[in-house]
Amino acid sequence: MTPSKTVRCAIYTRVSTDQGLDQEFNSLDAQREASEAYIKSQAHEGWICLKQAYDDGGYSGGSMVRPALQLLLEDVRAKKLDVIVVYKVDRLTRSLADFAKLVELFDANGVSFVSVTQSFNTTSSMGRLTLNVLLSFAQFEREVTGERIRDKFAASKKKGMWMGGPIPYGYKLEKRKLLVDPAGAERVRQIFRLYLELKSLQKLAVRLEELGFMSRIRRQANGRSIGGQTFRTGALSHLLANRIYIGEVRHHKQHFPGEHEPIMGKALFEAVQAELAARLNRKNLATSASNALLKGLLFDSKGNRMTPVHARKAGVRYCYYQSWVLAQGQKHKAGIVARVPAQDIEQAVLAALRKRFSSQAAGAEDNDSRIELIERVERIDVLQDVLNVRLKTEQQESDGDKDDSTVATQMSIPWSKPSNTRKRQIIGQAETTTGQRPMRSETRSRLLKGIAQGRIWLDCLISSKTESIQTIAAHQKLSEKTVRSMLSLALLAPDIVDAAIEARLPRSLTTTQMMDLPPDWCEQHKVLGLA
Repeated sequence: MTPSKTVRCAIYTRVSTDQGLDQEFNSLDAQREASEAYIKSQAHEGWICLKQAYDDGGYSGGSMVRPALQLLLEDVRAKKLDVIVVYKVDRLTRSLADFAKLVELFDANGVSFVSVTQSFNTTSSMGRLTLNVLLSFAQFEREVTGERIRDKFAASKKKGMWMGGPIPYGYKLEKRKLLVDPAGAERVRQIFRLYLELKSLQKLAVRLEELGFMSRIRRQANGRSIGGQTFRTGALSHLLANRIYIGEVRHHKQHFPGEHEPIMGKALFEAVQAELAARLNRKNLATSASNALLKGLLFDSKGNRMTPVHARKAGVRYCYYQSWVLAQGQKHKAGIVARVPAQDIEQAVLAALRKRFSSQAAGAEDNDSRIELIERVERIDVLQDVLNVRLKTEQQESDGDKDDSTVATQMSIPWSKPSNTRKRQIIGQAETTTGQRPMRSETRSRLLKGIAQGRIWLDCLISSKTESIQTIAAHQKLSEKTVRSMLSLALLAPDIVDAAIEARLPRSLTTTQMMDLPPDWCEQHKVLGLA
């Protein structure tokens, strides 16, 4: 009898551990062989086995994050198959919640699945009940196994045994034991000593890059290699706080004497911990004092988070948001705009939000009202000439959940980063309190000396005490160009000279810029951009 319809069957196999997968005939092969035999037994119904293999070796059934499973689900959505065949239902999943999602997806795409060793029909209520009971036992088995593994793990840690994970920098692994790598151990000790010297993770990262220190190269189960890169501040913070270097192992918040040999003495380690704690306290105080309204919301054009920072000059505190990669010494990875003044960008965002929600925030200038407006924002992307603001939906505001299926409201704010240079103008006494900075004392001193010297030489030329510029240059052992430039300082407008004497010239001006200016005083003001 010829079947009326071809039923496309996909076989899914899974095993929780990767042990034995290198054998000629492993657990995945056994599952596939049994599933293929079952499909052949249904050949009279038109069942055929697809050539595509969906094999997950070394993946737990408690998670849906499995490469072959994700590929299988994509093919289900693309309607490339009709039946999914598994050896046992727990090969597909061990979670009731995940199973409910899978059944919903299968039903929506007209796909059913079959367990070779467990007979049930998912199209009937009794079949679904049977399946739920089986999955309940599978989930129970998984949870009991997890508890047993955790208990064994804790007992082993209390005995000081190393229980796997990334091999700590400075050690090597032999027969499941940590052994000191002499060359790596010396580098670890050097890293600790350098931190005590520099007292900064950022400076330490830069110094280690100069010394050519690289992280350990690790090969993952999928064949990919990670590591072999310069140390970042996060990795350094973890390394400097790792008590394994003084011969201890950690389990949760407890530490136990380890079986391995320590790399350094406790004195050096504890000194570093004290400095790390002091650094953390300073950072927490700075963060709490910054009152950064947009903390956690700003991202540059390359998707890097922008964090609040500050600088202090002449007793004045200046707050900024900057791309976090700048702190790692990786300026090339930052976006187009990597650093912005906090006050400017906060005011721009608040003004736009007040305009949009004017009915709710009319006249709202107090701190609580500002925070209420900022809480409507989910993300802000800082581009060269615009701020792209993504607002939370009403559902997100009410319950705090982010539903990927709901598109948040977008908002664009025309904006550009303020210039780093200030407008050049003579700063009057009344303007010095507005935050404008005067010329640096060193620059001002050089300028006044240049003006004085230029006037002396000019008097010598006018009174014929000196024959020519060439004579001055030869006597002073200077070039003629330098002498002419300094002579031009003697021709500066009187009000510009007075502003220099009274320290009212802007910081942006330099002595070189004030040389070789037009003799007309009005033109001098225009060239220098002075009011």
